[in-house]
Amino acid sequence: MRYVNMVLALLMLVFAAVQLNDPDAFVWIPIYLVPGVLAAIAAFRLPVLAKSVTLLGGLAVLSLAGVVYYWPTTPGFWQQAVWWETETAREGMGMMIVAIVMLVVFYTVWSARGRDSVADQA
Repeated sequence: MRYVNMVLALLMLVFAAVQLNDPDAFVWIPIYLVPGVLAAIAAFRLPVLAKSVTLLGGLAVLSLAGVVYYWPTTPGFWQQAVWWETETAREGMGMMIVAIVMLVVFYTVWSARGRDSVADQA
């Protein structure tokens, strides 16, 4: 899971960087950075998150609520021709990716909880 979290952390960092020219960057940069930082911590300092399962669970639920809120209403939003032109489709798909990253981080911490290997991964 270490490498999966490393890749997801880098992906979220790139997503946040792309938002720099967006008019609502102040909203989306933190939305992408929070899961990115948590994925990086899960990859490199898992014991730091071991006691934060409740917080991570809450953030995962919050990200799922964001998916519901930003769910794209544009027909065929997953097609490149649509999301290339429609901001709401891109935002909805971005929230879906954020939710996946948060669920992976939560799963990483949940599955490592209580095992001796958590201390070994530090």
